[in-house]
Amino acid sequence: MKKIQQYFESQAFGVCAKLGEKLRIPTSSIRIFFIYASFLTFGSPLLLYLALAYIMNIRKHLRRRYNTIWY
Repeated sequence: MKKIQQYFESQAFGVCAKLGEKLRIPTSSIRIFFIYASFLTFGSPLLLYLALAYIMNIRKHLRRRYNTIWY
């Protein structure tokens, strides 16, 4: 079960895990919230999820780019 969870977490940008770390909430609770909210609001939380994934990706890219010795 742990391997499956790690696979999906790596494929799903890690947004729920990062939010869980920051807010000190279990990751499974955040995932369930996104699933239920998506069904109730016809998918609009998916836009929030994708926006957070994009922001996290940009921040990771910027940290990797500017944390060099030569900069």
